[in-house]
Amino acid sequence: MRLRNVRGAREEMLVNPHVIQEPKSFRGRMNEVFGNEKPIRIEVGMGKGQFITAMAAENPAVNYIGIEKYSSVLIRAIEKQEELQLSNLKFIRMDAEEITEVFGEAEVDRIYLNFSDPWPKDRHAKRRLTSSVFLGRYSQILKKDGIVEFKTDNEALFDFSVESVLESGWNLELVTRDLHHSPYAEGNIMTEYEIKFSSMGNPIYKLVASQKEGSR
Repeated sequence: MRLRNVRGAREEMLVNPHVIQEPKSFRGRMNEVFGNEKPIRIEVGMGKGQFITAMAAENPAVNYIGIEKYSSVLIRAIEKQEELQLSNLKFIRMDAEEITEVFGEAEVDRIYLNFSDPWPKDRHAKRRLTSSVFLGRYSQILKKDGIVEFKTDNEALFDFSVESVLESGWNLELVTRDLHHSPYAEGNIMTEYEIKFSSMGNPIYKLVASQKEGSR
């Protein structure tokens, strides 16, 4: 991806005030970063940040943290935040595999997964953000009534995700194979990829999953 090579992006991550430095040191007390006790919601693999920035702007009573692995993609979200200066939005540059090292038990009340890498080869299935491996990680950091929201245009990944949720003992609260033409379309905030793919006529798939009572 061309954006991964933006000059100076990695260095900017180390000094930008919108990026949480040494996030593992805040594990279990992430609210201190915001200076309040508002609920925390995270987007894993947020790309250039269109979705999470819009969410933060519309919901000032919630704290949002965008997670992105690549500095040169994250820098685009930082540019938006420099303009908006939203007090309830922060970013972390990290690999999603480290999520339980950064967030403590029951610290997060919602996780957004939008147009995640499908990792199409079977041997890479565990790397998919909706795999049972990652659902196990989410289970550790989500509150008892916390949920995971997932959107994609990839039917194979969606089928895998539905199966993974059920096999992991979670509840499927919502499943739609054509979000934009469903009752759930109202209030939907689109990502960059969602705008692109839906304009091409691709259906957008969405699921919402919650943990079963006593599963944690």
